[in-house]
Amino acid sequence: MTDISIENLFIILFGLLILSAFFSGAETSLMSVNRYKLKHRYKLGDKSADRVNFLVSNPDKTLGLILLLNNFVNILASAISTLIAIELYGQAGVAISVVMLTIVILIFAEVTPKTFAALYPDKIAYPISWIFYPLIKLFYPIVVIINFISSIVLRVFGIKPNNINRELLTKDEIKLIVKESSERIPKSHEDMIVNMLDLEKVKVEDAMIPRSELIAIDINDDINKINQEILNCKHTRIPIYKDEINKLLGFLHKRKVIEMLTNGEISKDRIIDEIYPPYFIPEDTSLTSQLIEFKKEKKRIGFVVDEYGDVKGVVTLDDILEEIVGDFTENDDKEILKIDENIYIFSGSMQVREINKNLGWKLEEDVAKTINGYILESLENIPSKGVIFKKNGYIFEVIEVSNNFVNNVKVTKK
Repeated sequence: MTDISIENLFIILFGLLILSAFFSGAETSLMSVNRYKLKHRYKLGDKSADRVNFLVSNPDKTLGLILLLNNFVNILASAISTLIAIELYGQAGVAISVVMLTIVILIFAEVTPKTFAALYPDKIAYPISWIFYPLIKLFYPIVVIINFISSIVLRVFGIKPNNINRELLTKDEIKLIVKESSERIPKSHEDMIVNMLDLEKVKVEDAMIPRSELIAIDINDDINKINQEILNCKHTRIPIYKDEINKLLGFLHKRKVIEMLTNGEISKDRIIDEIYPPYFIPEDTSLTSQLIEFKKEKKRIGFVVDEYGDVKGVVTLDDILEEIVGDFTENDDKEILKIDENIYIFSGSMQVREINKNLGWKLEEDVAKTINGYILESLENIPSKGVIFKKNGYIFEVIEVSNNFVNNVKVTKK
């Protein structure tokens, strides 16, 4: 039926199957290439990354070219196998050819090369870009016609490819990528990256030193009392107010106190002269925004105020940094005391969010900020010592109450 010998037909068929396997693997590798590594290499000026980026950024043209070549090779291989089968088995060879070629193409030209390419996409995509980049230029007119016809068919079904936006990664997806890369990223770095991504969800009121714990000085107090409070204060910046905390004058830096002591005694007039004006922060400001504002305003500390302008607490740059890198200062007051595997004693001022973060618990964070507030909201009254209640799989036992505040509570996780 043909002037070509059967041996040569087998050689041609074998070559076509190799080409089919090559095109199948190329398609999978280019579509599976790591986009982030690709962008990194592309920005570094890597020539092969430039070609791969072009192929990946134009999937319609790339897939059009690969499928054009692959289908041409497969159809030609089918014709050649039919000639061989008829030569060997006559007309019955047509059915044999269909079955045999289907099995061979499926195993050796589809599944095997695509599986291999999916496992090692980067190792394949960059070398083959040397081949497909010039080919896409060579077959450009044909590819454009194929894509044009394809787009018309899609529009018939109401699909407009140009209007489909590429979905960006969400924060949760980025965190998953970071955690999946834990073998290459140190645990401490992983925690910092995840904490940084979560910083937007945390408000300044979640990280502030609450008003009840503030160490501040009333300028109207006796000067001897003021001197004693200043010298005993362990903080670098001391809030100064007049009569009540909402009438803030500002901050007094300990450095100024040393200058006062060097030049003479501490006096109220000198304290007022050395006060830095107060910097106010709305309570619903996110830590990410406040970190940027601290940098912009060259500040390290600010007063957190509510919608009525009342002072709720103080937040510092250190407080925000601790949300990212973890605690780097020692706390004299032990807020968490472990009794058993699932039994802890908490200070009433301990934040619910910190408990969940440190212990991996799931207490409701929208009920209240502190464990004291959580108990008051849950019971809807001020409990007395010894009160026990259960909520969402946790058993709470009030240990100490004073001045309408739950000082300590034992919590057991079921």
